[in-house]
Amino acid sequence: MSDVEVEFYWRPGCGFCAALERPLSKSGFKVKRVNIWEDPDAAARVRSVADGNEVVPTVFVGSTAMVNPSFGEIEAAVKAASAS
Repeated sequence: MSDVEVEFYWRPGCGFCAALERPLSKSGFKVKRVNIWEDPDAAARVRSVADGNEVVPTVFVGSTAMVNPSFGEIEAAVKAASAS
């Protein structure tokens, strides 16, 4: 298991978020879940990497930002961050 934190930005009612939440919750990764509708700073952070849009899910692993990533992409980013 990695100590690398996965920051998972989501909002209620997002089907893509729910689909990504399932493998994340089973992964054993350290996941910080952030609802962008409850946190204006989080929404601004998402907009900063999504061309000004509030696209979720958006995931940060270290300095790597991913907009609507697959679980495989997150897994690869965690492995890369763990190796550095």
